[in-house]
Amino acid sequence: MNNYKMEDIRNIAVMGHGKCGKTMMVEAMLFNSGAIDRMGSVADGTTVCDYDPEEVKRQLSIMTSLAPVEWKGTKLNMIDTPGYFDFVGEVKEGIRAADSALIALSGRSGVSVGTEQAFKFARTKGVPIIFFVNKIDDTRADYQKTLEEMKQKFGKSITPFVYPIREGEEFKGFVDIVDMTARRYEGKDRVDIPVPDGMADIVAPLRDMIMEAVAETDDALMNKYFNGEEFTFDEIKKAIRKGVKDGSIYPVYCGSGQSNIGIRSLMDGMAKYLPAPSEIAEIAHVASSGEPIEVVQEVSDSAAAIVFKTIADPYVGKMSAFRVYSGEVCADTTLYNPNKGISERIGKLYMLRGKKQIEVKKVSAGDIGVVAKLDKTRTGDTLCAENKNMILTGIEFPAPVLSMAVEAVAKGDEEKIISGLNRLNEEDPTFTITNNAETKQTLINGQGEQHLDIISSKLKTKYGVSMKLTDPIVPYRETIRSKVKAEGKHKKQSGGHGQYGHVFIEFEPCVSEEMIFEEKVFGGSVPKNYFPAVEKGLRDSCATGVLAGYPVVNLKATLVDGSYHPVDSSEMAFKTAASIAFKDGIAKANPVLLEPVGHLKVYVPESIMGDVIGDINKRRGQIMGMGESDREGLNLVEAEVPVAEMNKYATDLRSISQGRGVFEFEFERYQEAPQNVAAKVIEARKNS
Repeated sequence: MNNYKMEDIRNIAVMGHGKCGKTMMVEAMLFNSGAIDRMGSVADGTTVCDYDPEEVKRQLSIMTSLAPVEWKGTKLNMIDTPGYFDFVGEVKEGIRAADSALIALSGRSGVSVGTEQAFKFARTKGVPIIFFVNKIDDTRADYQKTLEEMKQKFGKSITPFVYPIREGEEFKGFVDIVDMTARRYEGKDRVDIPVPDGMADIVAPLRDMIMEAVAETDDALMNKYFNGEEFTFDEIKKAIRKGVKDGSIYPVYCGSGQSNIGIRSLMDGMAKYLPAPSEIAEIAHVASSGEPIEVVQEVSDSAAAIVFKTIADPYVGKMSAFRVYSGEVCADTTLYNPNKGISERIGKLYMLRGKKQIEVKKVSAGDIGVVAKLDKTRTGDTLCAENKNMILTGIEFPAPVLSMAVEAVAKGDEEKIISGLNRLNEEDPTFTITNNAETKQTLINGQGEQHLDIISSKLKTKYGVSMKLTDPIVPYRETIRSKVKAEGKHKKQSGGHGQYGHVFIEFEPCVSEEMIFEEKVFGGSVPKNYFPAVEKGLRDSCATGVLAGYPVVNLKATLVDGSYHPVDSSEMAFKTAASIAFKDGIAKANPVLLEPVGHLKVYVPESIMGDVIGDINKRRGQIMGMGESDREGLNLVEAEVPVAEMNKYATDLRSISQGRGVFEFEFERYQEAPQNVAAKVIEARKNS
């Protein structure tokens, strides 16, 4: 692969809703550039970008993949990202390495939730945006309707650069509105033709829209526009580049990735109008102070790069994809990781095209490369010259929204499962592994059911170990509502020394979660040296309540009386006596089940707030407030909801809101469970 100057590189994140055809668009680009001899198929599992076994099996993108395309002297680094919400972390990795975004959408379904989300990500990153209306050869595609919907959602910057030519229901080609030429497709051949009769009136106002946008980029061009003078092609190109960069122009192309229609024009447009890496400002922070600084993006400067993706391969080992912002990263050198405070040996360097590794000697500023077997470096870390003292902005991954318990299918595989999950976590930081000490369960926390299912499948495929995912145990607790006095007597006579312990203990509610133990024994009825044994017996008993075996909390126990035997009494006997008193007393003290309750914040469009509130009510939730939020276009609903009712809420909210809603949920407190709920929990516990 040729070595390109920074001004001839374009780093482009390909984004959009799932099944909008992103991967086939990139496949067509690779074919047009000569990188591949024939186009693969998502259905057949033969595309360059969807190479992971899980992607082939499921026929969808689950990982961000790289596809450098050499096109007419320009290198287009296409970063193909998934479109499904469970893999939003992959999208964030892709957009982190990009300087612009290509957002694809279907001409049949129009602007989907994933389209809106991709637009938000690109706007947040502050990169230029170009749109491609895909599947335009579908008879149900409606380009004009899609354009109107895009303008409504994304504003007046939406600027169509092409318009489809149809004969009846069939797509035959398109008009290039910028240079007012037309192209007709005859089989696989593309033929330049005059603008068809009748279409000039359709595209004329669209071209006026482009010319007006061009005029608004410069005062001299505005004067020319008002004087009725024609712009030169150089003026148009320069003005469009400026408008695309500042966001006043969002070019819209159309075609079909599957049929390789309109893709060459799109590639021409990306090369001409999207900015080079050095044209997009990059802010870093001084490693020692955290002070923000602008990165000097020059090949002549010392090296600075960010690792934006990690690929875990059981055979090759860990591979780290990085984007260079300044200087050159060279093979067989050493770079410093200021995030970890360590140096890393850079071995062989590659450029990836899907899974194909193309070895290179260096990766220069503006370009993207891959290095294998970095020891401590993780996704989001900076690699730079040791004297650089700079940390590039990392990647903010979304917090997990769904938790499932992990169980080994084969006995003894627990350590293998944890080891495999930790290695997969290097590749995918959007899931976490936690241990719940109270329920004795290992939990895996991720972005949705599909996300966790794929992690489970990858664990088996890559590391040969199977795990089962089950609903987590809800950590209920028990307490009492009344004050009682209970007797515990342990007396056992055998040959030799017997066992004797006898206590009277008062049990009452208190506010402390930990049991409070006191003694008010008079006259030495229970010697002081047995007090710790009584307390130990009570604390051990608190681990298992009398209703359903859950821990007992908010309990005060006071030892008030008892008796002992000078020969047969022992610490063990008094510990057992305390346990007997506990079981008897708690059962008589009006025991109740406590359930964990969390604070829920749901951010949704105003139009579906009623549906969301109705769903929260079904979950026994109590609405605490609602109104506008600080998140653009979304309103806030706050509620307190039992933890037991929140299982799979991420999936349900996604369904209710069509993916537009997001939520936060944090444990708040324990409260008494309703009688009918408690009865079900107790019965289920008895039968388990």
